[in-house]
Amino acid sequence: MAFAQAGVTRLSIGVQSFDDDALRRIGRVHDAAQARDAIEEASSAFERFNIDLMYALPGQDLPALQRDLDAALSFEPPHLSIYHLTIEPNTRFALDPPPLPDDDLASEMLDVITERAERAGLARYEVSAFARSGRQCQHNLNYWHFGDYLGIGAGAHGKLSFPHRVVRQTRWREPASYVEHALARRAVSQEHEIARDALAFEFMLNALRLRDGFELALFSQRTGLPLSAIAPALDEAERAGLIGRDLARVWPTARGFDFLSDLQQLFLPPG
Repeated sequence: MAFAQAGVTRLSIGVQSFDDDALRRIGRVHDAAQARDAIEEASSAFERFNIDLMYALPGQDLPALQRDLDAALSFEPPHLSIYHLTIEPNTRFALDPPPLPDDDLASEMLDVITERAERAGLARYEVSAFARSGRQCQHNLNYWHFGDYLGIGAGAHGKLSFPHRVVRQTRWREPASYVEHALARRAVSQEHEIARDALAFEFMLNALRLRDGFELALFSQRTGLPLSAIAPALDEAERAGLIGRDLARVWPTARGFDFLSDLQQLFLPPG
């Protein structure tokens, strides 16, 4: 409630699962009861809130996924984010991998999620996000359209565009260090410029995640590059049935959504 009173307009709740055993297996410190309490409080204070769920968890089967969806959808959330569990290098899971659903089962899980969410009035507007009409996350839309955003707070990331360069920034991760450096006007711990030959890929990596794609004019506006920079890759993607396009827009087809990584890789810089 205090967040809402302070002017925060949207809250995202990292539930991940409503199964206590599943939460323990992925190292989460909360339990299902705490997740339910947080959602109930959020729904009473915010018109816009999001529930994060993960799928393809260790030992998860379709009935377990269905139970997680039953719980999440019972709150009638305006927004739902779904993420496939990813095993990152140099983590405990990477060193001792748990038994995970195979690719076929994970794909079936995503189909179930999509069908159940859309039946509940949550349209899939981004590869991992579902929302009711008018409840899409504006920050996400700005991010996927390669827009700028300012990171504020410990560990926050930002992206800023200047006339001849685009930079990404990271703030100090540890809160005490962040406060110390911010007071000294050195809140940014890392900054790097996106190489010019990587701008097209960075833009397409983000924009192609959106069901409605992007306006062609936005590509030049956000990258400073001519459309000729992506014309050959667009032609190849269209021949492969991965995109649709007209004179104003480009969007991923259903096939492009299913094979998004293959589509995005077409825009990698040479070499």
